[in-house]
Amino acid sequence: MATVYESIENEKISSLVFPKSDVLSRNEAIHQRLSELKMALTFGNLDYFKIKIYFEDNQSKKVVEAKVCGVTKNRVILTQGIGIPINRIYRTFKFYN
Repeated sequence: MATVYESIENEKISSLVFPKSDVLSRNEAIHQRLSELKMALTFGNLDYFKIKIYFEDNQSKKVVEAKVCGVTKNRVILTQGIGIPINRIYRTFKFYN
């Protein structure tokens, strides 16, 4: 059975509550996530791609389509300065504008 992710707009992310635990448990998956986020930042800076970010807050799994403007040690920064904790992200997927 496929996992269902609720689509959400960037602006609504700032009102979400994020637990401190990581959604990923395997080291390989955690390293893959960081690699995908670094690539998403590159594509966002080049203005070529929007990225689908699959993540989970304290309520449900969600997906947002956005350009990544920054990646810090703990957060992914989207347009308008909106952030998602890295430990709550499952994966990213790039697509053309």
